[in-house]
Amino acid sequence: MGSVLVAFSGGVDSTLVLKVGHDVLGARAVAVTAVSPTFPAVELALSQTLCAEIGARQIIHETDQLRDSEFVMNTASRCYRCKTDLYSALVPMATRLRLAVVVNGAHCDDLGDDRPGLQAAREYGVRSPLVEAGMGKAAVRAAARWLGLSNWDKPAAACLSSRIARGEAITVERLRLVEAAEALLFHEGFRQVRVRDHGGNARVEVGQDELARLFEPAMRDQITIKLAALGFATVTLDPNGYRPGSTNQASVLYL
Repeated sequence: MGSVLVAFSGGVDSTLVLKVGHDVLGARAVAVTAVSPTFPAVELALSQTLCAEIGARQIIHETDQLRDSEFVMNTASRCYRCKTDLYSALVPMATRLRLAVVVNGAHCDDLGDDRPGLQAAREYGVRSPLVEAGMGKAAVRAAARWLGLSNWDKPAAACLSSRIARGEAITVERLRLVEAAEALLFHEGFRQVRVRDHGGNARVEVGQDELARLFEPAMRDQITIKLAALGFATVTLDPNGYRPGSTNQASVLYL
């Protein structure tokens, strides 16, 4: 490709792309991290640490999807609107920086999911090196570990707006509430965390290997009391554990 602008979130996928890009292209591989109310502060800090570890230049791009009324409505087009906002800024940025291609961290396993963001990537000519290399998630993690990337086993992350039930308005207040709730669980040592917001009611998901600890009586009571104190009307702990996209799935829960 000659030179690349990497859409860099700090997840293992885009980190692998940035690492290889930097190793091959040096200063001709530049990371851009989009910062908005939907992007947790902890993820921004991690992205900065990773760029420092790799030695790659990082540009922070300030944006705000909440200016887009269609995004705020939280319809099925939300991810498409978000990525359109991102790539419409990154493509001209790459031109200004004289970088040939905008690339992302999409991999082959993403192709089987409902990923409206991939449509936006195609429309803007954004390329996916991991897809072109035929790599799925397992291969990405293996390569990241082999290359010594510190986040090779980092759990999957997603923007905070994905925690709010489809059709319910996305607001700064709701995003901050979810972020605070998840920060509380991270502080307790949980690694795979989602706090879903259904009309002001919290549904807590953690990784399958963390469920037993979540449901220990003392931990269960502590989490529910603290999340209620943040402002959630009710707090439920999901015995099924973390499931991608479960914000919009029905579930049987234990109160």
